[in-house]
Amino acid sequence: MSSLACRMFRETAGVAARMVDVAVDDLTPGEVVIRAEWSGINFKDALGVTGRAPIYKRFPINAGIDVSGRVESSADLRYRAGDAVLVNGMGLGETHDGGFAEVVRAPAEWVVPLPAGLDLREAMVLGTAGFTAALALHRMEVNGQSPSQGPVVVTGATGGVGSAAVSMLKRRGYAVVAVSGRPEHEAYLRALGADEVSTPEALALGTRPLESTRFAGVIDNVGGPLLAGLIRHVGLWGNVALIGNAASPAFDATVFPGILRGVSLLGASSANCPMTLRASIWERLGADLKPPALGSIVSRTVKLADVIPACAAPMDRTALGRVLVDCR
Repeated sequence: MSSLACRMFRETAGVAARMVDVAVDDLTPGEVVIRAEWSGINFKDALGVTGRAPIYKRFPINAGIDVSGRVESSADLRYRAGDAVLVNGMGLGETHDGGFAEVVRAPAEWVVPLPAGLDLREAMVLGTAGFTAALALHRMEVNGQSPSQGPVVVTGATGGVGSAAVSMLKRRGYAVVAVSGRPEHEAYLRALGADEVSTPEALALGTRPLESTRFAGVIDNVGGPLLAGLIRHVGLWGNVALIGNAASPAFDATVFPGILRGVSLLGASSANCPMTLRASIWERLGADLKPPALGSIVSRTVKLADVIPACAAPMDRTALGRVLVDCR
């Protein structure tokens, strides 16, 4: 049996993406074969498929770092044919054949049963983007973040991760400052739950090592000067979650926010999140972290056959919210 997949190849000129038929026996090993229904285009997928970054650790490989669908067959007794499941991270679409395919084969240890409160489509409206936002908020709250401290800033707020973060924060009772370089989408961000919408320039963050306290925390998708500027304004015992580098992987900051205000920098790595925590976060995504504006996060849906051109949009920053991939 073979199935359609977005398969990445190494060529003399670089990396090339092609839609090809791949036999199930040619997929990387795993105990669970999944008939894919939905996936989504994450920034990492866009980087890889367009050849902008060395995402793939082996070739050829099917792209796509997340997928939801139904079990077609399983050598592991925990899963039976017809079970609704999802996979995200764990090397899917990086070291292991990924979710931009009609059929995915994955190790049983990577498979998450579909949580109560989500259907298969909703699971990929969230996908790795929503999972990462939830992981960031989880880490902040474990470290003491609470709505009573004040507003939390979300940078890159119109992207998939940022959109989910804005809506999740609102559900949890936080005041949300959504920051985006695309002011034409203010209405979209307010509909997600943003209390304030700003461009990076309008924030006027200043350049001193410490600035006036304006924010209680940050979920940052962009890095670079914006991140450095925001850290200087975070108040006592606030948290800054680092989850993206859309602008730059580097930022120029001092230790003063940490040693004078107790500000914590927290990483949120979705790819290698421990499985116990991963399953717990997914359960919360079907419950108290499910974004109330989940339906609004999807900007468009593309068929699997059209996923390669669709991956270009996040790279030229024309994407809004989450691009869903219909693998059926």
